[in-house]
Amino acid sequence: MLELLTVALASLMAGFIDAVVGGGGLILVPALFGVFPQAAPATLFGTNKGASIWGTAWATAQYARRVSLNWSALLPAAAIALAGSFAGAWTVTLIDPSFLRRALPLILALVLIYTLARKDLGRQHAPRFSGRTETLAAGGIGLIVGFYDGFFGPGTGSFFVFLFVRLLGYDFLHASATAKLMNTATNAAAIALFAYKGHIWWHIAAVMAVTNVAGSLVGTRMALARGAGFVRGMFIVVVSALILKTGWDAFLR
Repeated sequence: MLELLTVALASLMAGFIDAVVGGGGLILVPALFGVFPQAAPATLFGTNKGASIWGTAWATAQYARRVSLNWSALLPAAAIALAGSFAGAWTVTLIDPSFLRRALPLILALVLIYTLARKDLGRQHAPRFSGRTETLAAGGIGLIVGFYDGFFGPGTGSFFVFLFVRLLGYDFLHASATAKLMNTATNAAAIALFAYKGHIWWHIAAVMAVTNVAGSLVGTRMALARGAGFVRGMFIVVVSALILKTGWDAFLR
């Protein structure tokens, strides 16, 4: 019961962070590895996905009720992201992704520096594209980041948010809402693969899913109430934490 309570609380916090800006894996994945050190890593990753997709999907639904999204452009992009995630997961069976371990903290550092330097970045919602052009641009982001999620994974939500802000002109609130939709698709692809391989503890994932949705509800409401400035601040905090975590894993561990 203590183990289950620990991962349930971690899932609650992860759901909150994921709902605002992504990055809940920073909390939930280490918690799973700490509580179940003898388990196969694939099983812990699969169980994480099996729980977190519910909070992400719930956040998507909540954002959709309050934030205007261009569904005609974003739904095809989500489908492309799902396909990209499958392709990335298949590629990782052929190529070792460890070469990305040292590059990731450097890429995230560039994202952080750019965001801090551009004080106005993501504060105003001014989409640069419309119609088919927006669909193609969003689909391109979905394909690239979806492939990365299936192939390697850390920082996926942050990359989605940053690219929708920087390339499509979304504010941080709309970018976060869009990232939830994309992440739901990429997580679904991962779950299908993990489930096929038998790498999900469904009884533990079910409990974590309940608390993940609860955290997601609080996080979504805070993001909607406080707006793009709050999401931008959380984005900076989460990316900074990702830099520290991935930097430690790449250079000091």
